Amino acid sequence: MALKLGERVEYCLAVLVPRLLLALFKLLSPRRSGGSKRLPPIENPLLTLSAMQLAQKIRRREVTSVEVVQAYIDRIQEVNPLLNAVVKDRFSSALLEAAQVDKKIKENNEGEEVVKDRFPLLGVPLSVKESFSLEGMPNATGLISRAKFISSVDSPVVGLLKRAGAIPLGVTNTSELCMWLESNNHLYGITNNPYDLERTCGGSSGGEGSIIGGGAAVIGIGSDIGGSIRIPCFFNGIFGHKTTRGVVSNDGQFPEISGVRDNYLSTGPICRYAEDLLPLLKIMAGPNADKLSLSVKVDLKKLRFFTIVDDGGSLVTMPVDHQLIEAQKRVVARLEADLGVTVKEVSFPQLKYAFQIWNTLMALPDRDGKPPRPFVELMADGGSVWLIWEVIKSIFRRSEHTVAAIGFALFEKTQSSVPSPFILKQKEELQREMDELLGTDGVLLYPSHPVLAPKHHHPLFTPGNVAYTGIMNILNLPVTQCPLGLSKERLPLGVQVVAGKFQDHLTLAVAQHLEMTFGGWRDPGVV
Repeated sequence: MALKLGERVEYCLAVLVPRLLLALFKLLSPRRSGGSKRLPPIENPLLTLSAMQLAQKIRRREVTSVEVVQAYIDRIQEVNPLLNAVVKDRFSSALLEAAQVDKKIKENNEGEEVVKDRFPLLGVPLSVKESFSLEGMPNATGLISRAKFISSVDSPVVGLLKRAGAIPLGVTNTSELCMWLESNNHLYGITNNPYDLERTCGGSSGGEGSIIGGGAAVIGIGSDIGGSIRIPCFFNGIFGHKTTRGVVSNDGQFPEISGVRDNYLSTGPICRYAEDLLPLLKIMAGPNADKLSLSVKVDLKKLRFFTIVDDGGSLVTMPVDHQLIEAQKRVVARLEADLGVTVKEVSFPQLKYAFQIWNTLMALPDRDGKPPRPFVELMADGGSVWLIWEVIKSIFRRSEHTVAAIGFALFEKTQSSVPSPFILKQKEELQREMDELLGTDGVLLYPSHPVLAPKHHHPLFTPGNVAYTGIMNILNLPVTQCPLGLSKERLPLGVQVVAGKFQDHLTLAVAQHLEMTFGGWRDPGVV
């Protein structure tokens, strides 16, 4: 049984409503200037070391934490005026904390290994997505009504990283209420891509992607309910990991996740260097780290590899760019040549309904029958929002909310309260077949997104493209986003590496291999 006509119309609205809104408002948007500017290249060698390398040098007194923190502060001050990624800094506090670290190391009598075990990130700078509570920092997630809100405590994952010795430098921009694939809001403005300032950095963890991709942070924290870690990491040429659900705490974020959506939200690490992924995940997981086999050495030659080149032909997604297809083919060729494995091409007909599956499951009520909190209520933040009035105000540039947020709220109102049995069946079949395929030793290559980092606001034309990442949230599969060099336009290429539930260590191992093979992150100032 195929989708009924009404259901097809409903899902096509996912494309038509934002396109119509963009057509109305784009002509009224001011022209952006300075798009030809490029970031300056990295000159300080400290900025080219992984977090693990920096931690080791700090422990061994080869460099001080103050020197490392100051180097990153200098880089942020150099590039953030172009990127608008860090929306609030805590530089003074960070330097004081770095000085305390140096004093602690100088007075240490327990030996380097003891310090490494207790404080694996001691003295290493960290960036934090603004939607996470960080004591003393704003936690507005792009809402003007929350502009004066300051967090009084750390979210659990921030607390774990700080206790491991990491030093937060500040908080980074997001999309409004973290529900869009471009980091833009009317409180902090829009964040730019470090490889092309006229292009999007992605969302909702786009500020993290931009500042890390721009070489002004080395590690960070993101959250992902439909690709909000992986899309920014893809667009900004860095690594990110969507964890298996139930491993890393999602608490301490705004907005709070309601209804069944907590089943699909994942908090995970973002970084420039693949070797940082596993230790970061281990720290962020805390006591749940035992659910993963992070200490198990992975023999890549013993894994089963699979590849899917596209979604099989969806109503709402664009065709995969040929450069991304070719990049994925190069990965297949190198895996087969380097490891002596066979990478089998597979297909799942259910994937052409990936957006519909993601959208339907996101709207389901929880076990108690309580539906997710409506997006328009989140926009109101305790007040009231009349969407038609917001559309009118937006035309005259008077709304406090972005076109994307208004469009999403309007689309949400068009959704049927009764889920499609056909779509639910597609999800169950896909879940079963994917779990059987991957098992405990299977790895899948899948496109990160069908297009390269688009120009600002262009995602409004193609919101369905989120299907490539969103479906993995619904399937609860761990995914590592890996950079694969640059396109002819000098934009990042990449691929998702997927494994079975709780097999996160497999994708992290493949990420390190791909970094060695394809070079990993590239300095946008010298590309």
